[in-house]
Amino acid sequence: MPPEHEALLILTRQQFPTLRDVPCQVEPIVKGGSDRHFYRFIWEGAAHPPMILMVYTMARRDNPKFVPATHRLAGLGVHVPKIYAFDEQRLCVWLEDLGRDDLHAHREDAWEIRQGYYQATLRQAAKIHSVGAASLSAADLSTLEPEFNEALYEWEQNYFIEHFVRGVLRRDVEMPEHAPARAVLLDLRQRLARLPRCLVHRDFQSQNVLLRDGEAWLVDYQGLRPGLAEYDLASLLFDPYVTLSRSERGELLQYYADFRGLPLPELRQVVYQCAAQRLMQALGAYGNLSRNQGKTHFEQHIPAGVKNLTSVCDEAPELESLRSLFL
Repeated sequence: MPPEHEALLILTRQQFPTLRDVPCQVEPIVKGGSDRHFYRFIWEGAAHPPMILMVYTMARRDNPKFVPATHRLAGLGVHVPKIYAFDEQRLCVWLEDLGRDDLHAHREDAWEIRQGYYQATLRQAAKIHSVGAASLSAADLSTLEPEFNEALYEWEQNYFIEHFVRGVLRRDVEMPEHAPARAVLLDLRQRLARLPRCLVHRDFQSQNVLLRDGEAWLVDYQGLRPGLAEYDLASLLFDPYVTLSRSERGELLQYYADFRGLPLPELRQVVYQCAAQRLMQALGAYGNLSRNQGKTHFEQHIPAGVKNLTSVCDEAPELESLRSLFL
């Protein structure tokens, strides 16, 4: 066993004295672009259910929000992992192991199979979205990430411009031909910022949904904050990691609208606008992670992100001018 794993096992045995003498297998979990590290502990003889150790840093502001977000979501009845132990000083959280099966792993399944998984996922999202921002106290807000407002939408847009438009495509957005696109960006962030907010996951995509016994379980929700439900929906339905057809997206949007009793036309319009915002943020992330952080495998998702953003512009005429920035 590598020394790092041995040290983590010693620390884990200190947290769980009854497991002090139980042989254990430690598996590192390598996934995504996070600065956190995850390890699976499998105890011999099923002395304890498998557990996940999350070791985080303070490099990201949202990392320490994971534990309070877990408690909040569990209180809403959202399917999230149990917290077995928390060492705040050592920045370690021991969690229930929800298994290895995520929504992303089923991306090649027939739609008749995937549809049920997506519907289960949307039912969990609806529990989060049921909490209006107006109902949150100052104490509540202190445990959440800052709300989606015009400044945050502008930050996402600038992230896209810096790391994708300039960084990857080498385009100067200040050129006159991009003036209409800049105007669309301003209108988009102002329009979204005026809409009423609710709780949102913030990174609601297929790799952050685990499947167990036919139900969806959510992870990586430390970015929980007030925002737009449509942003979460856009993150899931226009996820560059998987392929959904236009009709499949439509069916899922209809399912969510019916489940929550919402008017579909208004919901659809805002979903497209949020999808443009989310996909620009994602393309910025792919550019930053691949070019500046050595995670070159994220480059493979750029074509899908561009394709999805093109589809969004096809559906929402008010976004047409954005094409000059990425096509």
